[in-house]
Amino acid sequence: MSLNKDGSYTGFIKVQLKLVRPVSVPASKKPPTLQDARRGPGRSTAVRRRTSFYLPKDAVKHLHVLSRTRAREVIEALLRKFLVVDDPRKFALFERAERHGQVYLRKLSDDEQPLRLRLLAGPNEKALSFVLKENDSGEVNWDAFSMPELHNFLRILQREEEEHLRQILQKYSCCRQKIQEALHACPLG
Repeated sequence: MSLNKDGSYTGFIKVQLKLVRPVSVPASKKPPTLQDARRGPGRSTAVRRRTSFYLPKDAVKHLHVLSRTRAREVIEALLRKFLVVDDPRKFALFERAERHGQVYLRKLSDDEQPLRLRLLAGPNEKALSFVLKENDSGEVNWDAFSMPELHNFLRILQREEEEHLRQILQKYSCCRQKIQEALHACPLG
C-alpha cells in the first residue's frame, strides 16, 4: 500500500472468481503471447469469432488499483486480464464477509471503491474479500447480449411457445373427446 501525493492510495486487492457459466474469449489459431495479454483485447473492435470455456473453479486474481478505482473498472480490468470479450455488465463484484461462522455477500454498486473498502475493513481477509460473479439481478439486461445470442433466445422462446401451445391443444382435444363420448353414451331423456 502506498500513499500518493493527491491523497489517494495504491494497493492490491484480491478477487476470487466464482463464475458458473462459461466466458467468451476471441478465437484464434495461436494462443495469445504474454505481450498480447499485457496489451489486452481491443474492445473497440468487434470480435468476429469467439470460443467459450469455463474459468478454473475459485480462480483468484490480484489487481493493483487506486483507492478511487470503482467497482465497474475493477470488473473491466479482470475481464481484460483473462481476455474475456463478454460484456462487463454481465458481471458484478461482490463484497464477501465472514462473521460468527456465517458468510455474507453484498453486491457492490458500480461506483463503490473496492480498495477503499478493503482499507477500512483492515488486514483480515475474513472481514472483507471480493468475489466476481455473474450479474443475476433477476432482471435481464438485454443490451448486454450480442445479436446472435438474442436470435438464439428468440428461437428457444419460439420452440417453448409452440410446445406449450401443442400441450394445451392436446389437453382440450382430449376433454372434448371425453365430453362427446359421454354425450353419445347417455340416452336422450
